[in-house]
Amino acid sequence: MATKQKSNRRNPKILIRKGDTVIVIAGDDKGKKGEVLEVIPAKMRAVVEGINIVKKHMKATQDVEGGIVEMPAAVHLSNLALVDPKTGEAARAGRRQEDDGTWVRYSKKTGNLL
Repeated sequence: MATKQKSNRRNPKILIRKGDTVIVIAGDDKGKKGEVLEVIPAKMRAVVEGINIVKKHMKATQDVEGGIVEMPAAVHLSNLALVDPKTGEAARAGRRQEDDGTWVRYSKKTGNLL
């Protein structure tokens, strides 16, 4: 039996960035919109404001009061879609190079820049 060789292919280009507005397309929070607070490329996850809220038990320290704190947890990028700013709907994103050489993200459905 032949052994499988590792591929030299890198991770796919992540089109979701910090500050983008996204909509959840799968899971408990399906249909909710929020702003991306952080993207974790190594795990293909993003932290979105108001989505996937978990309760964390914090121990009291000299500076911080202890207790139960609610905070957003990371969501896998496959469960998120960028929101088209003109239509307000979920959009599949693509990349294209403009005439001046800069790369931009665009909606594959409408062609609007994201």
